[in-house]
Amino acid sequence: PSPDWLRTGAVYETFPRDFSAAGNLAGITAKLDELKDLGVTVLWTMPVHPIGEKFRKGEFGSPYSIRDYYAIDPHYGTIDDFKQLVAGAHQRGMKFIMDLVANHTAWDNVMMTNKAFYKQDAAGQVISPVPDWTDVAGLNYTNPALRKYMITMLKYWITECDVDGFRCDAAPMVPTDFWEQVRAELTTVKPDLLLLDEGEEPELLVKAFDVDYSWKLLWAMNDVLAHNAPAAKIRTSWEKSRAQWPKGALRMRVSDDHDETRAVARYGMNGALAASALMFTLDG
Repeated sequence: PSPDWLRTGAVYETFPRDFSAAGNLAGITAKLDELKDLGVTVLWTMPVHPIGEKFRKGEFGSPYSIRDYYAIDPHYGTIDDFKQLVAGAHQRGMKFIMDLVANHTAWDNVMMTNKAFYKQDAAGQVISPVPDWTDVAGLNYTNPALRKYMITMLKYWITECDVDGFRCDAAPMVPTDFWEQVRAELTTVKPDLLLLDEGEEPELLVKAFDVDYSWKLLWAMNDVLAHNAPAAKIRTSWEKSRAQWPKGALRMRVSDDHDETRAVARYGMNGALAASALMFTLDG
């Protein structure tokens, strides 16, 4: 069972660096009234932790290459700034979730002092989870000590900052039994915790996650609106997932995502509005 407030939820993602002119956490806090007026009920921030420097890609690096799970990126502010943002969201009746990158870390993460936390090749060298992801190192979930570290860290953000849950990046790349362990342990701290799976695997919604991304529906919509596929392809995708996912499973319906070109660029203005209307009226 998922929290009642999630069933009618509207999730809004923010990238703190770009969301406001200030480019920090205070910049989001200053716009909370605007977000509430939009109808946002669940506010999600992309990773707020310091970004790795070793092997980083681009000038700024990826927010998903994390140096310290317990720290706030100083460019974004302080732990108190983060607490004020969460509290401000709660004061306006919104839930707050933070991005969790559990599959990998930056190469200069503070955890690198313990190589056993990481995946290694036959020669004992730490490796990336995917060859192309050269700016991150894969975590080793066969190690019980790593699991304990990660769950303790998640409890910290709930107890210290009162976050309501986590949007879990690349969740299907992490063992399902770890996520089930997370669910069991974190709900003892916050019973109505929200776990959002970035992936699309039915088994993850049986005991672990409350909701996941309906990627296949988004791709079907891309085919229809951008590539002139028959509109029936959307219905076919929807019906197929209804048959495959656990009964009562919630899917997060999206027409935009930070891994996609903006909907208005993919579909044009009218197409983007139609896509939004469809996603807001579908179940999920």
